[in-house]
Amino acid sequence: MSGKGLTERAVAKAVAGERLEPPEALALFGLPLLELGALAHQARLRHHPEPAVTYVVDRNINYSNICISRCRFCAFWREPGSPEAYVLSREELARKIEETLALGGTQILLQGGLHPDLPLTWYEELLAFIKRWPIHIHGFSPPEVVHFARLADLSVEETIARLHAAGLDSIPGGGAEILVESLRQSRSPGKCSAQEWLEVMRTAHRLGLRTTATMMFGEGETLAERTQHLLRVRALQDETAGFTAFIPWPFQPGHTALGGCEATAVDYLRTLAVSRLFLDNFANFQASWVTQGPKVGQLSLFFGANDFGSTMIEENVVAAAGVSHRLSREEIVRLIEDAGFEPRQRNQAYGIIG
Repeated sequence: MSGKGLTERAVAKAVAGERLEPPEALALFGLPLLELGALAHQARLRHHPEPAVTYVVDRNINYSNICISRCRFCAFWREPGSPEAYVLSREELARKIEETLALGGTQILLQGGLHPDLPLTWYEELLAFIKRWPIHIHGFSPPEVVHFARLADLSVEETIARLHAAGLDSIPGGGAEILVESLRQSRSPGKCSAQEWLEVMRTAHRLGLRTTATMMFGEGETLAERTQHLLRVRALQDETAGFTAFIPWPFQPGHTALGGCEATAVDYLRTLAVSRLFLDNFANFQASWVTQGPKVGQLSLFFGANDFGSTMIEENVVAAAGVSHRLSREEIVRLIEDAGFEPRQRNQAYGIIG
């Protein structure tokens, strides 16, 4: 089929809400920006016809920046023994949790580097300590889970089951980047494979933990490779229905070994819109205001996003790359209202609070 015919078919299927195939998703990337946004907004309204946008009040807590993965796209990690390396003390952790609760927070996003020496029992004790407070723990991305399992000589299933029993409530989609093995080998050879990332999520869903899915793009991959990532995530969601949301966000090259140019706002909005159209089995899409700033975050609400994400009381990984957008809860509420929507605070499972 000709390029024009393929695009026309893709648009017709998008309008009708029919499932798209990878060549059709690629064709949609070439649409005029506003036309693509309108299609994505239609798809968003099929899932969420009400004039509401959700957000969550939480904090990113990085328990350690010591990491042996050495990902070329990361500016946060430090070698063991570095003067800038740390493992968070229990006292500091307690202060961060109490401050989060005082600000109306309902959860923490708990992540760190692949520490070479901390045993699985250390993470179980960490979870038990946090559960002294009434707070949801959204923690340990798939690369961390695979790393814990290898150090403990356990299966991924045994590892997740032990973490869950210790207090882990859900798993974030970090570490996905692009789920294409050749890319991962060149950029993060010390991190889990694409298949291992998917298997952690499959196993978590089977054990009753909900998770999110992400895509970090703009690191030199092709649009076809982005689409391959979306296809693999969609297939797993068909199988398990365990993902609560999809969060696409652009690579931040500052202070990284990979370097390169930051993806533009237009590229971000296009990728968000195509993701909404292609991932027809995902109800929720988060805006990436942390990387794009408040105005593009606001625009994303018309390109497929129905959720403004987190208030990010604290964020360190993106900030390490030199990006420091910050919004208070009140500013997020105002941005949502100014865009013509009703702001609603949610929990990790997208239940409305209050």
